[in-house]
Amino acid sequence: MQATAYTYDPETRSGSVLLDDGTPLSFGAEAFDAGGLRLLRPGQRVRIELAGEGESRRISLVTLQTL
Repeated sequence: MQATAYTYDPETRSGSVLLDDGTPLSFGAEAFDAGGLRLLRPGQRVRIELAGEGESRRISLVTLQTL
């Protein structure tokens, strides 16, 4: 799934993305680290993977979107 980076805190390695429908989703350091990224800037297109359903849905992976 694709999204747009919205916030990122380099100290905690956590942040949030906006899905294409405008829905915000937060991610933790474990999802950021799983993608192998070193930095993320607001506005960058990213690819995310989700785990769980409903209220327990969370981002499990954040990587840069490449063509």
